[in-house]
Amino acid sequence: MTIDWKSYDATGLWDEIVADSGRARPGAGNLCQMFGALTDAEIKARKTAAELAIRTMGITFTVYTGEGSGSIDREWPFDIIPRVILKREWDQIANGLKQRVTALNRFIDDVYHEQRVLRDGVVPRELIEKSKDFRPECMRIDPPHGVWSHVCGSDLVRDADGTVYVLEDNLRVPSGVSYMLENREVMKRVFPELFQNYRIHPIDDYADQLLKTLRSLSPNGAEDAEVVVLTPGIFNSAYFEHAYLAQAMASELVEGSDLVVGRDDYVYMRTIEGLVRVDVIYRRIDDLFLDPKVFRRDSTLGVPGVMRAWREGNVALANAPGCGVADDKVIYTHVPDIIRYYMGEEPILPNVPSYRCVDKAQRDYVLDNLETMVVKPANESGGYGMLIGPKASRAERDKFARQILANPRNYMAQPMLKLSTAPTVVDSHAEPRHLDLRPFILSGKDVYVTMGGLTRVALRKGSTVVNSSQGGGSKDTWVVDLE
Repeated sequence: MTIDWKSYDATGLWDEIVADSGRARPGAGNLCQMFGALTDAEIKARKTAAELAIRTMGITFTVYTGEGSGSIDREWPFDIIPRVILKREWDQIANGLKQRVTALNRFIDDVYHEQRVLRDGVVPRELIEKSKDFRPECMRIDPPHGVWSHVCGSDLVRDADGTVYVLEDNLRVPSGVSYMLENREVMKRVFPELFQNYRIHPIDDYADQLLKTLRSLSPNGAEDAEVVVLTPGIFNSAYFEHAYLAQAMASELVEGSDLVVGRDDYVYMRTIEGLVRVDVIYRRIDDLFLDPKVFRRDSTLGVPGVMRAWREGNVALANAPGCGVADDKVIYTHVPDIIRYYMGEEPILPNVPSYRCVDKAQRDYVLDNLETMVVKPANESGGYGMLIGPKASRAERDKFARQILANPRNYMAQPMLKLSTAPTVVDSHAEPRHLDLRPFILSGKDVYVTMGGLTRVALRKGSTVVNSSQGGGSKDTWVVDLE
């Protein structure tokens, strides 16, 4: 037996690989033909090979159990059928992402300086004043190039009519890029013949581009600037990625105790040969744990005095503290206006239609239609803390309504989209599963967008939750030219 594409059914949805009646979409013909020729035994063998590669390469993620054990490491869930995007479509998406992140960086810089966007009423001042990620400690700080979010991961989804939307922006410490890179390595091992038949645009320059971006922030402008990756430690859910990127950039992976701020307000790394000055810190620690002299005094993860060194311009921090003021799902609803305000352009990529619960008329509409809405808290991530109205019970919707009324600033809502699907191997056949896409945008002296991104897929039938901690998996993402 083989995969029968004519019986593959994604009725009423946009499938990324298969169009109506089992026809392959442009760019996916060779892929469908090859998978359609594999026997059940061959599909199982390729799946086993992928699992073995993941185990051998040590690709894991951490899940917090909430039990006495605290957390467990799991092997990265991976589907062997890649997602395909045509280069001509990707070019348009990449332009939209560059436009968006440029506007957001200008917005953040404005918020911490002149606040023209608030004075002109483009964004209500109270949204910033009540934001838990607004950092008054960052006022009047001038990061290099006026950039605050140097690594951004904006989540994209496609609706049933084929429209690509930005679902949310991740501007603080977005994760997942290491899995994007490792997915490609696994596919090369398991399906080397596909890379001979396709012109797949490469992604293996990411580490070089990241290092180039980080070094462009160096206070002394040195091309050999000392860059370190600051991690909370081995128990962090993204530790695999921290270690992976440090190794890929040939940079040191450090914890807070490895760094010290001297009397001269420069940052130094402790080494067996003595102190070495650090120029750029790629920090994977949340703001509040970064400097116990400024934020949480009980933090043992950060570096005492590092905010002072940053303010003096003696070290660069990526991403900059305070950039989370734009990584807020209520601020997200204002991004199209932010683009128009700073760029003088219409947004290339649209937002998902959204409702602000802080606005009474919009809040009333959301409360009257909870059974059709996805309601999200302003600052949660990972799919936690939200209500999926069509799948929630009446009691769950009533409870969420009370939460919205108690703190309307903390919530926004969107209609339930029919997320696009892609064929995913289940046993030895293919079934449609919902997915999204997280490209990564680097901003320093220049702006760079990955060629594709991390495709996350909801492995459970009917689910739209793609996060790995909640049962999701991933696929390799191919940006290809027409066959």
